[in-house]
Amino acid sequence: MHPAAVCALALTLAAAASACAEPESHPAPAPHTSANSPTAPATSPVQLCFNLISYWAEQDLLDSRWAGLDWEQKGMSNQQYEIYDDIVHAARAERGRRGTAAAKELIRRESLRRCTDERGATHSSENWRPPS
Repeated sequence: MHPAAVCALALTLAAAASACAEPESHPAPAPHTSANSPTAPATSPVQLCFNLISYWAEQDLLDSRWAGLDWEQKGMSNQQYEIYDDIVHAARAERGRRGTAAAKELIRRESLRRCTDERGATHSSENWRPPS
């Protein structure tokens, strides 16, 4: 092999090895933030519960493609799923009596009431974690 080729190969291998080495232990610089930077407000357990239940209950009422997912796939706790199931049954009955708009209103009203009464309904499932 030509000496220049051997040198080029050695340099290439050395560069590749150093790229794969452990990074230096210097901390990364903190991202710049200013006092005027907007931050998303934390969502309360009650609001998360309301968002999940009202969304999925409406999807179920409208026979959406994703309505058949199970409670874990929908991100619900066991207790939230119980509330959801009660509300879906009530909304279907309401739709039969007064139409879809009335059923959607029932979903929003009852989701908010039940989630508020149960303080988010998150304590019944060891697998439940708030969305991150």
